[in-house]
Amino acid sequence: MAEQITIRISTFELTAWYQKLAVRLLADRTEVLQALFDALSEFKPNPDDLEVISTGKITDQGVRLRLPGQGITIFFGLAACKFTKEGAIWAEADQIISILQKFLQVLTDHGGIILGKKVAVLTLHLQPKTISFKAILLPFVDERLRKIDPAPLDAMAIVTRWPGRRITLDGSAQLANGIFAQMEREFAAEINLDQIRQNVFEDETNLFSVLDVLEVEP
Repeated sequence: MAEQITIRISTFELTAWYQKLAVRLLADRTEVLQALFDALSEFKPNPDDLEVISTGKITDQGVRLRLPGQGITIFFGLAACKFTKEGAIWAEADQIISILQKFLQVLTDHGGIILGKKVAVLTLHLQPKTISFKAILLPFVDERLRKIDPAPLDAMAIVTRWPGRRITLDGSAQLANGIFAQMEREFAAEINLDQIRQNVFEDETNLFSVLDVLEVEP
């Protein structure tokens, strides 16, 4: 019988690289920012939540805008843009995709950007209801390793990587008796957001099946 778990922390990130550098955005961002504030006006973006990042590598510099009421942070620079949603749940997927689409549309319409490949990352911190997180992760540790020392394992981590895809499992550093699960997948430029959402949903469903866990309400 599948172990019941709750998802205590969830974060969705999408990074999109540009097909060519948008160097002018280092100096002239006014048109993009105005269009961004207009497109997201229903969420009442606050200029005080706007941050111009001018330190670090050139490719790390750009503009960051937070929408605290939505748990959303957006960033755009000269090489890539990034969208982050804290507390991401599937019931709000349509709204999340809608905001993300508006953000990307502003960059393409007003920033002259052509989007290239994208990387989606879903990070979850899972908490089992009745058993230790170690009991869920232990079957993924090779028996040959477990035989090295008869003492119970204190920690374990699993990283699996394929071309354009990665899954990481570990103990949660933020949650007592929790599992850190991260699913990362790369998408070609022509893949749309609905397809990305479907793939991310399938990745989560398949991972929960492999872990033999079932999400329940907290």
